[in-house]
Amino acid sequence: MEVTILGSGTSRGVPEIACDCAVCRSTDPRDKRSRSSVMLTVGERRLVIDAGPDFREQMLRAGVRRLRALLLTHAHKDHVGGIDDSRAFNKVEVYCDALTAKAIRKDYDYSFAPGKYPGLPDLQLRVVGESAFYIDEIKVEAIRVLHHRLPVMAYRVGKFAYVTDANCIPAASMRRLEGVEFLVIGAPRRARHLSHFSLDEALEVIDMLGVKTAFITHVSHEMGLFADVERSLPAGVCLAVDGLSFQVPG
Repeated sequence: MEVTILGSGTSRGVPEIACDCAVCRSTDPRDKRSRSSVMLTVGERRLVIDAGPDFREQMLRAGVRRLRALLLTHAHKDHVGGIDDSRAFNKVEVYCDALTAKAIRKDYDYSFAPGKYPGLPDLQLRVVGESAFYIDEIKVEAIRVLHHRLPVMAYRVGKFAYVTDANCIPAASMRRLEGVEFLVIGAPRRARHLSHFSLDEALEVIDMLGVKTAFITHVSHEMGLFADVERSLPAGVCLAVDGLSFQVPG
């Protein structure tokens, strides 16, 4: 399986609008971040986790012509705001929890209306709980984490897991993440945050799980310059960057 980081930024992206900090003014392409999303490629099938406001540009940049399914972590706009552009793929299966499905039906009501206008997204909602499900023969595990008080879905496929927008992983969910060797986990900044892991907290999760290779995503300009942060990270841990790809065996 190939994993591609489509976007590695927080809800405002980097650079942020109307900000003149050193990170937002950086000319290092590693400091340019679109909203967080990843793509899993298994053979000819592509699964994308989250479709934020930069979904269109991410699909164009990655050269995606066919999409097997969308998996949504939660309904915040930086994770679902680009779903309308999925119309390019005709029918799209969308996997999410019941709370997110309710928000999608409200925000994209025109896609579910009887006798809808031709060319609108054809969203095939598939509500999942805290369990495993299959997309063709691909086993996907939906794992509940908490974004302050909001339940969010993390996803695991084999030895890979994606955990974003979380500041708490319940004990039962940690057990379901055991054995993961490749982890993408969100941490917007070094300082503590109400609803996200800080960098140190994310590193603690990585250490507890014994993950061999980890990438920090959902990164804001408050994290600092890529070059400075990268030097401070332990072995096996890197900041995610847009466009990065890596292979997950098995």
